[in-house]
Amino acid sequence: MKIIKNIGQLAGILPADCHGLYGAGMSHVEIMPDAWLTIGDDGMIMGFGPMTHVPEGIFDETIDARGAIVTPTFCDSHTHLVYAGSREGEFIDKIRGLGYAEIAAHGGGILNSADRLNDTDEDTLFEQASRRLTQVRAMGTGVIEIKSGYGLTLDGELKMLRVIRRLREAYPDMAVKSTFLGAHAVGRAYAGRQEEYVSHVIDDMLPAVAGEGLADYVDVFCEEGFFTVAQTERILSAGTALGITPRLHANQLHCSGGVQTGIACGAVSVDHLESVGDAEIEALRSAETIPTLLPGASFFLGEPFAPARRLIEAGCRVALASDYNPGSSPSGSMKFVWSLGCIKMKLSPEEAFNAITINAAAALGLTESYGSITPGKAASLIIYQPWVNSLAYIPYAYTEPTIARVLLRGCDI
Repeated sequence: MKIIKNIGQLAGILPADCHGLYGAGMSHVEIMPDAWLTIGDDGMIMGFGPMTHVPEGIFDETIDARGAIVTPTFCDSHTHLVYAGSREGEFIDKIRGLGYAEIAAHGGGILNSADRLNDTDEDTLFEQASRRLTQVRAMGTGVIEIKSGYGLTLDGELKMLRVIRRLREAYPDMAVKSTFLGAHAVGRAYAGRQEEYVSHVIDDMLPAVAGEGLADYVDVFCEEGFFTVAQTERILSAGTALGITPRLHANQLHCSGGVQTGIACGAVSVDHLESVGDAEIEALRSAETIPTLLPGASFFLGEPFAPARRLIEAGCRVALASDYNPGSSPSGSMKFVWSLGCIKMKLSPEEAFNAITINAAAALGLTESYGSITPGKAASLIIYQPWVNSLAYIPYAYTEPTIARVLLRGCDI
């Protein structure tokens, strides 16, 4: 058993029955000043309270927080962390003025990553992904979702999902969720035969993925030039029939009907939403589907940011995620996502904090174990530097290394 003493501010306290915060409720973060927190041998939070009532007894380890802020670790509910190589050549293309769709139309983008991935063996892919996962752990991420979608062949997609399974096994102190995204783009072998590729995803890929138990979720890039609403519905329905929960890339480039499709198909989240109007916001207002916004992609691509402020004002349960990928958001820093939520989306530090903790955990169905300071949840915690004297300072100091220590299930990383 361990105890953390002299916590200046214990932030993110929520009751066990909280499965995310909605609308105006996102503006509040419960903080206990001058606190202690105990961790059981199972790596779970046992309890907490004020230092005036610190528990007596013998602990295996006593951690002195030295007056620092302590929060739950970040939950990153949308990443493409498994990929081969990098795409800095397209970074130069963007500087020269080419847009995301133009690069994709010329054979770059997702297809570029698919070519590289299919030429990379599983062990090399695992080594590259492990390096990235180690980096984001050190930056405070304790929960992560990772998608396939750079294989676009049966063998390539299965290889990616097996790498994700290996990551879950290699990092048992993290919660790693996997998503099958075979419908990320049409594979080169099916160029000009999109309906055949959709049938390949449904008839061949999904049964193989389900047969090996490789995916928690099924996803589709529902977007003009990628997959239509009708094709998306077919794929998500096929996944649901196999027991795989839907989530969706929606409304990134166009107002394409993805939001309504995701809601109708029971998607746990619809992600991106840079292109939404009143109809989409109204649909999300009355749905349990979580709008997950990806400000890192808007920042890197120089495109509009999703209307986070309007979604919160409509009463939605908004989450933020990194979209870590080699082409449109090559960063897994959730601290930077927190900053972008404040600077570019005009969220308060508290709203953005809740969007990257409890609401992102809700987007992965993990609120029973992650996303807040709650007895019985995983003691996956960030201990900040003692000079960080407010929650707002963390996104304000957007490049400063403010983390002193990260605990995942009660253990130092």
